[in-house]
Amino acid sequence: MSKKDRGRKSLSRIRLVQVFMIIGYALIVVASVTIVTRLAVKKTDEVLKNKVLSLTSSLNVQMKLNLDGYISRMENIATLAFGEQSAYTYDASDPNNDEYESINTEKVITDKLYSLCIMENFVDYGIVYINNRTVGKISNATSALFGDKIFSELYSMITRPRTDDGWFTGYGGDFRRIYYVKKVHEHAVLVISFYSHELEQVFDNPETLSDMKVRLVNQDYDILYSEDNSEIGNAVPESIRIRIRGQSSASFMDDDYLISVNKSGDWYVICSIPTDVILAEKNEMTRYINMTGLAATLAAVLVGFYLSYLLTNPVKKMVGALDTKAKNDLLTGLLNKLTFEEYSANCLDRSLDSENRALVIIDLDNFKGINDSYGHAKGDKVLADTGEMMRRVFSDDDYLGRIGGDEFCVLINKRIPDKDAFRSYVAERCTELTERFTEISESDGCKVSASIGAAFFPDDGRGFTELYAAGDKALYISKEQGKDRFSFYDDTKKEGGRRP
Repeated sequence: MSKKDRGRKSLSRIRLVQVFMIIGYALIVVASVTIVTRLAVKKTDEVLKNKVLSLTSSLNVQMKLNLDGYISRMENIATLAFGEQSAYTYDASDPNNDEYESINTEKVITDKLYSLCIMENFVDYGIVYINNRTVGKISNATSALFGDKIFSELYSMITRPRTDDGWFTGYGGDFRRIYYVKKVHEHAVLVISFYSHELEQVFDNPETLSDMKVRLVNQDYDILYSEDNSEIGNAVPESIRIRIRGQSSASFMDDDYLISVNKSGDWYVICSIPTDVILAEKNEMTRYINMTGLAATLAAVLVGFYLSYLLTNPVKKMVGALDTKAKNDLLTGLLNKLTFEEYSANCLDRSLDSENRALVIIDLDNFKGINDSYGHAKGDKVLADTGEMMRRVFSDDDYLGRIGGDEFCVLINKRIPDKDAFRSYVAERCTELTERFTEISESDGCKVSASIGAAFFPDDGRGFTELYAAGDKALYISKEQGKDRFSFYDDTKKEGGRRP
């Protein structure tokens, strides 16, 4: 064999080895990128699922608390009807009634009920007697629905013997109205009803989970409320029902759904969203990683770091947004009720008796009148401006929260050792707060003021519940003394602070 042939053969071997080396390197790079990518995707998937599950569960609990509060408020409004003695002593079915006296008595009761009825958007607010005579506001639709069985059917809705009341909907297949019935005496029941769509204010869905469906169902899993009105009265989809049957408080996520359920009385709040919707962004990124990883074998390390950033950055943004929605009130940016109470309770539990703290409760005066006169958009702006104003008045060390529709709360943590100096500081903040409402009035074109009550740790209470109750009593004094002022709990027998 000539030298030339041996040279060609050696060159061929070198090229063959080079090809094998390139192929081997390529296989190693592809395998490495694939393994790393799969591990990264799997870990990110687990973290995202756990975080989203936890936050969705927190949102469901918040909605359950909102529903409990709404139901409690309806029951309290019903109780106000008994403030008129004739409302619970008069019996329209008594054959011995004097006709003239009955007319006058029923007029008194009707006036009382109508004065309470305007507090909410009620369909019915009246009393039904055993002879089917009614007093107050009983709609024609309700009368037609129950017919001559109106008393017996309403009376049968009293399902709680201890309180002689009950909640019901779906009579005759009509789920558009929700009824609350309370026993007046053996021959009379008080009935309140409202349209189910009124619960929209209870089930406020965050924009980050706009595809999540929130439903209120009864024990038979019939839908009492849904953003999709066409669902009301129908059964919960079987795919959801089989996953929640028998559960009163649970959250879980599988390949098809993320579901959270909480029981409120005899009803259930169910939040559900398809898993592929929650993970849509992550799944799209995973496909991009796999395609790019195969094409970028020579730049595996750089591409891997870059793609890891592309994968984790959207996930962090999504989880961060969910965390903010779960902790903060969407309209004002302040802490929501659940988070504020948790933070404040933990702070007070850790506080020493030598430290000074103050809980300030702020309630806007006549806020419903603003909504009625100027519209809800104007009302929302007033609430948002109130939150911004509170951030200017109080320090970064304080906890600021919106704990109700037009009710706000502040835990003042300013480090002032002297008790009298601290009380003066709180008084200054309350005074500045009442004065700044003038700015909101001028900006928003409507009269805005607030009543304020404050209580001090540890003199007025050590725990959050005790301190809140004291502050609420002080707030009541401010309301009673003419509003647009502040009061301290231990000064409730004196004149409350007034805006100059």
